[in-house]
Amino acid sequence: MNKYIERLYNGIIKENPTFVLMLGMCPTLAVTTTAINGIGMGLSTTAVLVFSNLLISALRKVIPDRVRIPAYIVVVASLVTIVQLLLQAFIPSLYESLGIYIPLIVVNCIILGRAEAYAAKNGVGESIFDGIGMGLGFTVGLTFIALVREIIGGGAVFGMEFIPEDFRITIFGLAPGAFFVLAGLTALQNKFKAPSATNGSVAPSKLACGGNCMTCSGSACMANHAALEEIRAKKEAEAQAAKKAAMEKAAQAKKKAQAEAGKEE
Repeated sequence: MNKYIERLYNGIIKENPTFVLMLGMCPTLAVTTTAINGIGMGLSTTAVLVFSNLLISALRKVIPDRVRIPAYIVVVASLVTIVQLLLQAFIPSLYESLGIYIPLIVVNCIILGRAEAYAAKNGVGESIFDGIGMGLGFTVGLTFIALVREIIGGGAVFGMEFIPEDFRITIFGLAPGAFFVLAGLTALQNKFKAPSATNGSVAPSKLACGGNCMTCSGSACMANHAALEEIRAKKEAEAQAAKKAAMEKAAQAKKKAQAEAGKEE
């Protein structure tokens, strides 16, 4: 598979941020009252993802490792400000609907996660397509949840009403409805063994502590990384020792074969 197509497939299907990785839950639950809001938030995040990945990938060899996270935040915050001003100027109705959740894109874990995990380690082209794939995956997730909530809670699709008011379940249009829809979709994923962070299908963390950040005691995180490096160094030493032993054994076998061949002559 072409590496660019693979990045798109990875973001939309294999590692969908909403349904598989369960990232960016704050805007997912907050703005999905209508499909228009879901699409607007998804595309705004996609634009920030693409350009942040582009800039961070292009500057990855320039940004010092010690200040990479603050540098990423500066890049993302600048892009979010541009997106916010453009929405305010050209799509004021969407700007008012999304409200505070537009500037909160800065701390969206999807953007910082892709910057740290992919853009900082790969070329510009791959990083751009990774941003497009993850952004479209996020947009699809938000739009799907918003459609379910809008149909059941508002009896409409994209503002076009088709279910009488007496047959609507209005709670789905309120805050609790977002949790109900997300829980229902996650339950279906688990039922049909679809990939999801909630059913154990995602690869376990490689961290020595198991990656359970809820029980992390702050500075223990550094100790965890030190323990992980120690384990890695031990495994590398064992692998090199095994390789060296194999080479010595092969050399001895070769010498023995040569000696036997000399005796026969």
